[in-house]
Amino acid sequence: MTSLILTTRSSLSLNLSHATKTESKRTQSIFCAGFLVVWLIAISAINAAAQDTATAEPSTPAESAEQASSPPDEKPRRTYLGRIVAQPMGHQGAPWLIRDNRDDEENASESFVQLQLTEGMVVCDLGCGNGYWTLPMAKKVGESGRVLAVDIQREMLQKLRVRGAKAKLRNIEPILGKVDDPNLPLGEVDLILMVDVYHEFSHPESMLWHMHRALKPNGVIALLEYREEDPSVPIKPLHKMSKNQIMKEYEKNHFKLVKEYNMLPWQHLMFFARDDSPLESVDPIPTAQVLEALP
Repeated sequence: MTSLILTTRSSLSLNLSHATKTESKRTQSIFCAGFLVVWLIAISAINAAAQDTATAEPSTPAESAEQASSPPDEKPRRTYLGRIVAQPMGHQGAPWLIRDNRDDEENASESFVQLQLTEGMVVCDLGCGNGYWTLPMAKKVGESGRVLAVDIQREMLQKLRVRGAKAKLRNIEPILGKVDDPNLPLGEVDLILMVDVYHEFSHPESMLWHMHRALKPNGVIALLEYREEDPSVPIKPLHKMSKNQIMKEYEKNHFKLVKEYNMLPWQHLMFFARDDSPLESVDPIPTAQVLEALP
């Protein structure tokens, strides 16, 4: 009887020990599985954050009235502040720039008057192409003035040289720009004209950074862009810009609106100065109001 009791106790002890070990292993398995789940969730979160960072547009910290001392570290963009960046027109499309009916369609002669160019000014035609705007600008600023004609396509600059030589204009300086730097002199420019070209910049912040530094304190950017708000303008949507989008991008890059002209049939004409310029800022007129006033 005593032997049976001892045997039973021994058996129970072994069973309990086995059960305890089994439960311990089970607990360890559950703990390991739980730890693995937490670890996988953490890794997924880190990867998601990294992906968001990689696809997000880099932003430049805003300074109050001064730019950073060095240009932005900017990569080629597909979008900028919610806008899709358009592809630039190749030099093969140069004839379209000097088409006979361009003034009838866009009233370019009226835009030219609004630039208020005078003798001796240093002006820039940024994205000059084959010189539709460059040549009349050179005539207006005279021999004492200069026109810095910038393009990133050598073929466009060659076409410009040919047309300038035929017109016997010697105050045009062709400049081969870069996609992130127009290669303009520091603090010498009275006016930078951009006609339907800014929306094609793959490095908009870098370009605006260099333009900011190229302008004199009273210098301005004259920006012409086809109106996105007007569906009747017969231009591809990616080659249009809204006034709200323009304001968003230029204010972010330390410019202020100082003047605008709203009586063109197809385009916005907006003048921006450096944010530290003595020129007074103005509020843009809503495009809906502009369209109502157009004939």
